[in-house]
Amino acid sequence: MKMLRTVACAGALLATQVAQADNWPQWRGARHDGISTEQQVPTRWTPSDGVAWRLKLPGRAGATPAVWNDKIFLTSVAEDNDTLLLMCVGTDGREQWRRELGKGNRDARVNEGNSASPSPVTDGTHVWTFLANGLLAAHDFAGKEAWKFDVQDRYGKLNIQFGMTSSPLLHKGRLYLQLIHGEGDPKTREAKVVCLDAATGKEIWKVERPSEAYAENEHSYASPTLYSEPGREFLLTHGADWLVAHDLADGHELWRSAGLQPDKYDPTLRLVASPVAVPGLIVAPSAKGGRVVALAPGGNGDITGSQFKKWEFTPTPDVPSPLVHDGLVYLYRENGVLVVLDAQTGAKVYEQRTPGDNNRASPVLAGGNLYLLARNGTTTVVRPGRKFEVISTNALEEITTASPAVSNGRIYIRTYDSLWAIGK
Repeated sequence: MKMLRTVACAGALLATQVAQADNWPQWRGARHDGISTEQQVPTRWTPSDGVAWRLKLPGRAGATPAVWNDKIFLTSVAEDNDTLLLMCVGTDGREQWRRELGKGNRDARVNEGNSASPSPVTDGTHVWTFLANGLLAAHDFAGKEAWKFDVQDRYGKLNIQFGMTSSPLLHKGRLYLQLIHGEGDPKTREAKVVCLDAATGKEIWKVERPSEAYAENEHSYASPTLYSEPGREFLLTHGADWLVAHDLADGHELWRSAGLQPDKYDPTLRLVASPVAVPGLIVAPSAKGGRVVALAPGGNGDITGSQFKKWEFTPTPDVPSPLVHDGLVYLYRENGVLVVLDAQTGAKVYEQRTPGDNNRASPVLAGGNLYLLARNGTTTVVRPGRKFEVISTNALEEITTASPAVSNGRIYIRTYDSLWAIGK
């Protein structure tokens, strides 16, 4: 009897720990900002030490895993490099199921990305996937398909050089997509923002997203994000030279800001990195060493250069998205250089090269530390603050372009070869 009570108590404790675990339901985490509230997160590991398990994957992808309690979801290309998959992996490292989403993978920029690059999103009951070939689908946690359709059939052909790698945003039962792509007449080209009922896939609203962008700048690889503070929420879409705020109820435009282009227009300045939003501040990156613009939320119409602009800084990260924490903005540039700015003024606090290689992953903060994942699989753990301090450098020696996910005391790193679970 005593043993039964002990087991029951242990089970209750485990259930409580799982319930309190910080899930990672979409590519920038539960609050869309790259920050986990978990405290017990590992800071040191090697391929043979500090790793709970490593699961070989069938093919490449740059999608960040979505984690909910004891399930991990990730998209991947199959062994034939054509079939596109949704996989469910248990936190014990065992594959639970895989489902074929469709065929027609296309590799982009040699080995930089493919059609499985957008990250999945989950709410604890279903998981939604969007692929660069336009396939959008919902599955339950047993792998049963709830609905699926090709956005190209509903919203027009995707015309984008390196594939539509924007990840969907899930919020309060609604799924948001930014479909910023295409070339030609700004009045007729395909550029839309879409809101769907996540349960059914039915359209709630659709709005056009006009701009004066031309050439490569009409193609956006960024993902929509959410601005949220008590009493105010709105959607942000990023691309085609503009950051645009949309009303969540019907999608109408609240305001827009340009100022991301250099003084002489660069027609190759496509946007890849996504903005980050925290209460009172929106940080919008551009590309190719251009500007980062910080805005205060508010205004109407075109607010470019208005009182809502707080500051700008050069150079921007090209691919990794910014992170804001405790009054500082962290910019992890694709060349491995970490730049830290004062969030209120934009003044540079420091700039330091990290031990890692070049990178594509966005920074993550967990356990009070900053995790910077380089393309060669090396993670540099940095203590946040106004002084550069490296806590550890941890190599996995596998190529990765996905951002890390953190849940229940573990770091999940998806490389081209494997899914790694770092921790106990």
